[in-house]
Amino acid sequence: MPMPWTYRHASREWRAFLDDVKDGMNLSSDNMAYTAVDGVFQCYRRRLTAAQGLGFASVLPCVPRAIFVAGWQPTDPLPEFPSRAELVAEVKALRPHHNLTPDTAIEATAIALQRQILPDDWARALAALPPDARAFWDVPDMPESELRPRII
Repeated sequence: MPMPWTYRHASREWRAFLDDVKDGMNLSSDNMAYTAVDGVFQCYRRRLTAAQGLGFASVLPCVPRAIFVAGWQPTDPLPEFPSRAELVAEVKALRPHHNLTPDTAIEATAIALQRQILPDDWARALAALPPDARAFWDVPDMPESELRPRII
């Protein structure tokens, strides 16, 4: 079997993802973008079982996949999905003294991910999740043409 594209082109794929995150959040540095994405992923995965989280992570590009699972304790109790405002506050609470994450972090991360993942793979991963977990990644009013992979 040939090497998966995401492994062979990990640096290129990561750069494109990070640039989309920075642009989508109007952030000026890679470190700021990384903190925002890490906060979004931690907030999300904390509400998933190990099977749900690994199923979702399996469609992520390799570097975001590594960030998604790094340090995860999937045996912790699963909190419910609260309001969007509470989710955003949780994302922004990660490393609070070094966090310039905007209120749009979840949506910007969702857009950046969808620009890296084939639509059928994204749909399959979300279909296996409960409604609140799928809704987390909703990007209202975003044209579908903007949510297509840019690097294939």
